[in-house]
Amino acid sequence: MHTAQNLIKGYRRKRIIISLMVALIVLLLTFGLRFISQRDLNQLRIDAYARHAVDSFDKILMPIAGKRHELVSLVGQPCDNVHLPLRKQAAAMQTLRSIALVKSGVLYCSSVFGDRDVVLRQRQLSLPDPQPRLLLATDETLLKNSPILIQWYPASQDGEDGVMLTINIHLLSSLLLEPQEPIIRRVVVSVGHRYYSESQGISDTFRLADDEQMVTRQSELFPFSISVTTPGAGMLALEDLPSQAPLAVILALLLSSVAWIATAGRLSFTREIIHGMAQREFELYCQPQLDTRSQQCTGVEILLRWKNPRLGWISPEVFIPVAERENLIAPLTRYVFVETIRQIDYFPADPQFHISINVASSHFLQGVLLRDVNQYWFTAHPKQQLVLEVTERDSLQGVDYRLVRELHRKGVRLAIDDFGTGNSALSWLEQLRPNILKIDKSFTNAIGTDAVNSTVTDIIISLGQRLNIELVAEGVETPQQAHYLRLHGVHVLQGYLYAKPMPLAEFPHWLAGGTLPPKKHNGHVLPVIL
Repeated sequence: MHTAQNLIKGYRRKRIIISLMVALIVLLLTFGLRFISQRDLNQLRIDAYARHAVDSFDKILMPIAGKRHELVSLVGQPCDNVHLPLRKQAAAMQTLRSIALVKSGVLYCSSVFGDRDVVLRQRQLSLPDPQPRLLLATDETLLKNSPILIQWYPASQDGEDGVMLTINIHLLSSLLLEPQEPIIRRVVVSVGHRYYSESQGISDTFRLADDEQMVTRQSELFPFSISVTTPGAGMLALEDLPSQAPLAVILALLLSSVAWIATAGRLSFTREIIHGMAQREFELYCQPQLDTRSQQCTGVEILLRWKNPRLGWISPEVFIPVAERENLIAPLTRYVFVETIRQIDYFPADPQFHISINVASSHFLQGVLLRDVNQYWFTAHPKQQLVLEVTERDSLQGVDYRLVRELHRKGVRLAIDDFGTGNSALSWLEQLRPNILKIDKSFTNAIGTDAVNSTVTDIIISLGQRLNIELVAEGVETPQQAHYLRLHGVHVLQGYLYAKPMPLAEFPHWLAGGTLPPKKHNGHVLPVIL
């Protein structure tokens, strides 16, 4: 059987688990989304850098290509005639190191040195060539072994005549191809099968480090490509994640707090009670009350039992205090009224037969109980008499005496349940003017065992008799207790000696076949049911 503490702890544990899960999910989502967005941003930056580098190189080569026909027309003319125009063209295009004219495979005129007589193939094995060429090479004349980019334009069909333009690629790379740590580590210009990077110079091979990735963009105008090496958009995003921790933690705390507040209503024992009423999970039980003088069952007390499909059987000692604390006791009482009327045919249709229903003292306030009794009980016109049992552990502050008088006028009998266990018994007698006092089972159990409680029991019995109030003893379990109570004038008994609480549907069968054989105890005949 569950206890209130265990149930509340269970719901609190569920709320904590949900809040922690929300926090974890928020952390994962925040880091995940930030990782994806940062990775995509890094990838855009890498791609943008590579495209910008290609565009920058295209802009350098396009003016050179625009001078092609003008320069080609100079091939074959004497160097003395074209040297000055060559120097002017080289000066106009600042990225050019030199312009050379080639005739029959011989470099005969240079913008730097003037007249020359150099077999071109001895300096550049792949030149001359009948097709335009773009080459990566090393300078063998002006700045020996420095990297250069050569643009070759043929001027004859056999390719032995042409113009060779030497571009200072080292200067270009310094101006246009600076790495951008940590995103861009190296920038590599690829022409044909040769590679140039500022860190390694010109080489025939290019190797990536184990922690590097390469992104390559090809020029659409010229035969070169530019590659950039990077740790990778994903790796860079991972390295950036720790900086997102404060934001992720703040969001996780915020949303887990929202989850904690939001689940206060949905994951609570209060909600279980409301859901239980809506789904009719509460079942009515009844416990007979026996008049030992007539040996007849004169009434029953309606008891509420709850078999929660999620939690199993839950004791009234668990859900009743919670319902009282959460202002759900009045809705529970209405539920009992409705279900009792719905199953009223299980009880004898006799005005002398009473049905006792427990109510809370808070239900008396502002006439709510009277309205509920009128709406749920008297509109059904039951034959049985209604007894309202009020437990003494509650406060009766604010009870209107006119409401009590009206209940008496309608024939409703009032009983004080668990009389003697509270601390304001006399004020209860004054305000309620009860018809019945129910002796608590703690006093009944003390009969013959506890001198103090036995004395209190005698006082309660004496008080009830002096005030002419009917007495009902609860928790009668032994013949000795029944005998003692009968001898002291308490004739209506209720307890396991006669019947345990049972579902309402079983009551007719119990009433029809409930005759018990007489039993003797110390020479006395115990009460039987006829």
